[in-house]
Amino acid sequence: MEAIRYFNRHTQALETEQVYGEAFLRWVYGNPLGAAALHTLVKHSCFSSWYGKRMSRPESAQRIAPFIAEYGLDPADFADSPDAFGSFNEFFFRKLRPEARPVDEDSHSVVFPADGRHLGFERASAIQGVFVKGQKFDLATLLGDSKLAARYADGALVLSRLCPVDYHRFHFPVAGTADESRLINGPLFSVSPIALRKNLSYLWTNKRAITALHTERIGTVLLLEIGATCVGSIHQTFTPGKLVGKGAEKGYFAFGGSSTITLFEPGAIRLAEDLRDHSSRQIELYARMGSAMAVFA
Repeated sequence: MEAIRYFNRHTQALETEQVYGEAFLRWVYGNPLGAAALHTLVKHSCFSSWYGKRMSRPESAQRIAPFIAEYGLDPADFADSPDAFGSFNEFFFRKLRPEARPVDEDSHSVVFPADGRHLGFERASAIQGVFVKGQKFDLATLLGDSKLAARYADGALVLSRLCPVDYHRFHFPVAGTADESRLINGPLFSVSPIALRKNLSYLWTNKRAITALHTERIGTVLLLEIGATCVGSIHQTFTPGKLVGKGAEKGYFAFGGSSTITLFEPGAIRLAEDLRDHSSRQIELYARMGSAMAVFA
């Protein structure tokens, strides 16, 4: 099976992803029997709800220490001690100390909204061949609005993929005032490359939330959070209509892998050079929340 490789901005090295639940994912998305289970059970919200409840039970806290050890997490980054969490789910959407995720101070920069593996595209309407050749991005279905899709068709798009091992709070990439989020219900397929290599449309059919962020310098930025298998819910913690700063918390995902998408108006920003370079070769760039993903055009 092909390994998932990405370039780490912070170590300047090409690395191999440690996939949480890899055997299960490869069975569900690569085996005929697994495919049957996927469509009869796994993609439905009841499966993710059941698993999320398991991760919220007090006994699930026993998983925290082994998880930290296996995936090399640094407890010094956590806002709370590992033994302070009442369940694995509480640990999963843990807060970090502010100094663990410094926000880029350049007044002209736009920052990544979440820790993750990122792909950036100069034109949303021209995205094709993501993860596998022949797959084209469907912006109108993603947004649930063909007129809105036309407005952003020639704008830049950044896809940020969070793994279960990542910090799972998401933030505002630039200062502005956000409208209330609009929820579009859908199934909960995995957003791991193991699944997306089979069918990229999971990104625009899964349950998702869309928020319009109105800014002074780069117009209206669309912020999307996409649910996935075992993500119990997408929690918004911001207050609509209130001015927020760059890097301010927007919300968090409960247990599971997930993704965010950041969509810009045409000509508003210029993507970071390393993001453009690696994305052009279909290599995801790992970068942490708060580091620069673009600058104002």
